[in-house]
Amino acid sequence: MKIQTLALLILSLAMASSSHAQTYPVKPVRIIVGLAAGGTTDVFTRTLAQRLTEAWGQNVLVENRPGASGMIGGEAVAKAAPDGYTLLVSPQTSLAVAPALYGKAPYDTMKDFAPVSLLGSTPLLMIVHPSFPAKTFAEFVALAKKPGTQLTFGSGGVGSSPHMTGELIGAALGVKMTHVPYKGENPAIADTIGGQIPIMFGNLPVALPHVRSGRVLALATTTAKRSPLAPEIPTMHEGGIKDFEMATWYGMLAPAGTPPELVAKIQSDSARVLSDPATRERLTQMGVDLVLNTPDEFKAYLQSEIARYTRIIKANGLKAE
Repeated sequence: MKIQTLALLILSLAMASSSHAQTYPVKPVRIIVGLAAGGTTDVFTRTLAQRLTEAWGQNVLVENRPGASGMIGGEAVAKAAPDGYTLLVSPQTSLAVAPALYGKAPYDTMKDFAPVSLLGSTPLLMIVHPSFPAKTFAEFVALAKKPGTQLTFGSGGVGSSPHMTGELIGAALGVKMTHVPYKGENPAIADTIGGQIPIMFGNLPVALPHVRSGRVLALATTTAKRSPLAPEIPTMHEGGIKDFEMATWYGMLAPAGTPPELVAKIQSDSARVLSDPATRERLTQMGVDLVLNTPDEFKAYLQSEIARYTRIIKANGLKAE
């Protein structure tokens, strides 16, 4: 009787989980972004939230919780109920970089989250104030290597992919560049435009409009190939740093313990709305390359990225300022 009772209990729980996935959502859903409003991750997430609101018939709200390189927002999701109503969209910063950079984190990325999908990625641009003496990336390389040169660069925050890009470039050239972190990309760009910061690494969707307006100059992209949105801007590989590639990626995660059937539904619905031709075209024009992989594929990718950034941080002796 005990075995039969246990079997019935397991069956009833499985049926309840499946039923929950079929009816989900029955109330508003929160997507937490651990970065300031207006940045690339925030803009991307709001596009996704709008489309999911239309698909689900329930409000999907984006909540910004910036701080500690995105770990404040990550912690909020890690501690949330595993019912699908609190989700996280994050770049690699708070998931793969910050825990190694700070030496600790309020969560274990691989244990405290249920990966949903790697949604997409975005190339980065190196931009400078028009008064900066180097007008091309090759000229920047020559300037950086000149004895006595002191260089300062800004980014949207500690541990962000723009921050990692600047550190890796400095390591590749054998020079030290001083990092000035901002609370988001927009204030960093504002200071670059104003001349307070000579160099900035930023996500292409945010930085490119200011390049087009002439308020800043773009020296290079961080992708292996030139971006179709800015084919006139050379890559760093072309400018003198071989085999250099860096991008910001965006992943969706739920709290650990979220039923697999519910994770699968969130993934499939997100992939469906983002694959809509009009939405895909809008994101492409923003510089976002959609990925939309499965939970298992994202889990494997996340493990590899944690290992990659941990190696980079240790090899270069990086620590949070």
